[in-house]
Amino acid sequence: MQTSGNFSGLWIPLITPFFLGAVDHPALTRLVHRLRPTGMAGFVVCGSTGEAAALDQAEQLAVLDTVLQAAGGRPVVMGLSGYHLPKTLAWVKTLATRPLAGLLVPAPHYIRPAQSGVLHWFTAIADASALPLIVYDIPYRTGVSIERATLLELSRQPGIRAVKDCGGDAAKTQAMIADGRLQVLAGEDAQIFATLALGGSGAIAASAHVHTGRFVGVLQMLKQGELAQARAHWRPLLPLIEALFAEPNPGPLKALLAHQDLIHNELRAPMTQATPGQTQRLIQLSAALAAAE
Repeated sequence: MQTSGNFSGLWIPLITPFFLGAVDHPALTRLVHRLRPTGMAGFVVCGSTGEAAALDQAEQLAVLDTVLQAAGGRPVVMGLSGYHLPKTLAWVKTLATRPLAGLLVPAPHYIRPAQSGVLHWFTAIADASALPLIVYDIPYRTGVSIERATLLELSRQPGIRAVKDCGGDAAKTQAMIADGRLQVLAGEDAQIFATLALGGSGAIAASAHVHTGRFVGVLQMLKQGELAQARAHWRPLLPLIEALFAEPNPGPLKALLAHQDLIHNELRAPMTQATPGQTQRLIQLSAALAAAE
């Protein structure tokens, strides 16, 4: 098991299975058991892939407890989001009662604060949290980008250890890797190879629910400097990654997992199922990868 505050390697941001409108805890347990021995580093619960916005707090805690019980000692990170700081701080204190490896925290959504407000948000949460933080830079969901200077300032906080990089700014990514104070985790699945080749620490990758061993292998090869071998293992994954995000996540991923009889193909509104054509394409791409392994 990793020591607290080390977020290197491949992390799986878990989907939340549903059946007849309720969380399907048996399916979630089976999924965690299936992923656990693949060499992945740990699990992220209640991220955007987990449809956390469609879960109330009681459901989120129940999902978290199921994953903690099934994880077999693998580290677990909990996602949280919001824009009301006192409520967020109260939730942070509730989550501190669980044996978590850390918290995945985006900027406050919808209100689009100045960078000084972003800095205050993360500093207040870090000060209140007994758990280390991964800053989640995902401006297309929050409406605000975390600028390079803000991230560098946040890196001085002892409770902030990593950044999940979905910012779409290659120069910022490279600057954070070069600075070295925060572990840089690829948050856009198609950017995993580039981030790791540049010296990033790992990835939080929804597409790694499937063909997890191949993703783990790519990260290990890059860590060992085996660039040509890593490239050969990575390139066949790209069409699958593209297809998994061609429609809103996690619709395509859930369709593929349902085809594998791991979950029911069910999402909560306003999320919708993947289209039949996209589902068929995913099935064909996954089968081709499996045949090559």
